[in-house]
Amino acid sequence: MNAMKKMLLLLFVLSSFHCLSQQSLQDILDRYNTRSVPYISVTELRMLQMNDSITILDAREPEEFQVSHIPNSIFIGFSNFDEEKMLQQLPNSDTRIVVYCSLGIRSEQISEKLKKAGYTQVENLYGGIFEWMNANFPVVDETGEETEDIHGFSKHWSQWLERGNIILKR
Repeated sequence: MNAMKKMLLLLFVLSSFHCLSQQSLQDILDRYNTRSVPYISVTELRMLQMNDSITILDAREPEEFQVSHIPNSIFIGFSNFDEEKMLQQLPNSDTRIVVYCSLGIRSEQISEKLKKAGYTQVENLYGGIFEWMNANFPVVDETGEETEDIHGFSKHWSQWLERGNIILKR
């Protein structure tokens, strides 16, 4: 391959990576989600959290929740989500529930399971805890103290986190 072809190939590859990294949050959510569960914005959730009774469920892994989570959220996990335990914890199927994860992908999957279990008011937090943190809303660590740390899930996914101290391993 001559030098010009190599240079063109390199430019193509680099521009492809640039395009991938420039995807918007909306593009990512459209790619992975079906919108089977309605979204709620972080601003709407913050208002509800301050004024109403709402149940907020964290659908991330234990190490992510330990680093930080939305205040008063309940850890339900993703890999080890237990529908039976959920039904015991929240017996009222009309409870208004907001589920979140890092961006809103895993939380849609858990939200779908909740809907199938009979919960009628389930919403998915658009942009997850990353958007919550980007909006400068508080997160707390496992002791309940406010923190700037946030588990980034992975180097790739943490690119949508604009503020805070990204923690990738604990």
